[in-house]
Amino acid sequence: MTNRDAAFADRTEAAFPANDAPDAARPEAAQGKAPVRSPLRSDGNFGFVMDVPVELRVELGRRKSRIGDLLRLGAGSILELDKPNGEPLDIYVNDRMIARGEAVVVGERYGIRLTEVLINSDSPTGEP
Repeated sequence: MTNRDAAFADRTEAAFPANDAPDAARPEAAQGKAPVRSPLRSDGNFGFVMDVPVELRVELGRRKSRIGDLLRLGAGSILELDKPNGEPLDIYVNDRMIARGEAVVVGERYGIRLTEVLINSDSPTGEP
């Protein structure tokens, strides 16, 4: 088990305690006390997932090509992509498109200015 896996296991155990049984099976419920709730089930408190890493990808465009054509590529070769100039770039998180935006330059680096967010914040799954 890697350090990352161990840290995830520790956070998972904290979020899903072993005594997370139904209320009727808990001693505190039988004594009239309020049941202890997992942080996962608290009202909108998802703070424990804020450190979970995700992959963010910005897609400039796509192209299908033959292996022979790829083998002929060299320095200075240009690959034409399917996305027209001026069309927004697609932004993915874990292979799910969440937004569109435009490329910008920030100092010495590239960045993305979001122009459209595709996730519906009213839905718990983010589905529109």
